[in-house]
Amino acid sequence: MKGFEAATIALSDCDVKIVTGVPGYPVTDLMENITGRIKNEWSVNEKVALELAFGSSISGERSAVITKHVGMNILADPLVSSTTHTIGAGVVIFAGDDPGIQKSQNEQDSRFYGLVAEVPVFDPSTPQGLYQSILDGYELSEEISTPVIIRLTERLLKSEGIIKKKGKTSSSASFDKKIWHLTMLGKHQRFHRDSYPGMCEYAERSELNDHKKKGKNGIISSGFPGKLVESIIPDNVSHLSLGVVNPLPFTLVDRFIKKHERVLVVEETEPVIERQLQGRVIGKLTGHMPYGIAEAKDIGEAIENFSRDTVERIITPQAIEERGARPVCEDCPYLPLYHAVKEQHVPVAGDLGCSILTSAPPLSLIDAAFSLGSSISTACGFKRKGIAIVGDFGLAHSGISGLINAVHNRHELVVIVLQNKVAAMTGGQEAPDLTELVRCYIKDTEIINMHEKFDIKKVLGTKLAKKGISVIFACAKCPKY
Repeated sequence: MKGFEAATIALSDCDVKIVTGVPGYPVTDLMENITGRIKNEWSVNEKVALELAFGSSISGERSAVITKHVGMNILADPLVSSTTHTIGAGVVIFAGDDPGIQKSQNEQDSRFYGLVAEVPVFDPSTPQGLYQSILDGYELSEEISTPVIIRLTERLLKSEGIIKKKGKTSSSASFDKKIWHLTMLGKHQRFHRDSYPGMCEYAERSELNDHKKKGKNGIISSGFPGKLVESIIPDNVSHLSLGVVNPLPFTLVDRFIKKHERVLVVEETEPVIERQLQGRVIGKLTGHMPYGIAEAKDIGEAIENFSRDTVERIITPQAIEERGARPVCEDCPYLPLYHAVKEQHVPVAGDLGCSILTSAPPLSLIDAAFSLGSSISTACGFKRKGIAIVGDFGLAHSGISGLINAVHNRHELVVIVLQNKVAAMTGGQEAPDLTELVRCYIKDTEIINMHEKFDIKKVLGTKLAKKGISVIFACAKCPKY
């Protein structure tokens, strides 16, 4: 079965009671696969999703959170605190990374959050490894009283393999309120006395770390690239496939390195493991492997260059002309609005929803777009009054905080909310309707219907000429959904 199915079966076998999350590539299909089998819900943002999961944990019920890699940034606040606060029943966070940046704004490596939050990170290479990581993850989470992170990629979720089921388990863990008898310093001391040593001990003994000794040179891999290594590795090269990458099993890794003349580290997307190692190690930092996605041909070339200390790697940044444009849909009802905004000749902040598609030629509308829900706060920083374009899902996700701040600090801007009632970039999930909430807070709030004829340029010109904040809810139906 595929990785999607392996994860779903594992969650069922672990008696998980609720799965929360935020849609996005490559993890949207995982939640869709769970629907109808386990209680689940799309949350307005990742912080809310993790906090809800913690509430379930405190109540003695296992939970899971599904997010793409940039969502890890949003849930980082409660995640980092949870390690010393402790939890109850197990919590697993599925972090969907996007090596190669197929459908994301960056190529972030979620394994770093293991180091930041000091929580275990699993990086399975096969559906069976994913299944076992989930089972082990819940047991370990309850043993050390912290969440665990399981890293996913599109290739792992769509890869196929045979799954050996281990049977059903359930949680007997409960939240110990005696943690409140400790100071914040005391909580951190407890963590490093009890929890962190338990993580390290598990990492060293885990069967998810697979070692095959063959020759004088070796490869250390993690994640899906480990499967690629197995498909091309020569008979005279050893392979240590790490399914647990944080804490790094240093004793196991050090022993492997000392037994070989040179060791190649194969990982994606950043040199997270490689930077923690010393000695006869080559990889991204030496130019043997590229940053980002790892392909079989890259691994093969690196094996051929085992004897070289460094490899010169020429990088030519990809241009849109090379990849091909990703334009706004031809039947998008917001096209007249985008053209009208462009004709205002004011700075425009965009959002990482559909409006991001207007940034490239031929529209070249958006001046900046940093994250989902960021456009309102960005526009508040413009030297002169400008326009913020945000989707209704982006507004609920985090844009509403920027709007509250804009009113509180008396900023000057026009906010355009693309009110199509769906998260159109991630599969058409239902978006919260905040129209009445905003109307209660901001007097100059206007609702327009993009399917009716009216002078959009005149509306925008009037709003830009006013003092203060104006909000326009531009209502339309997305033809795709």
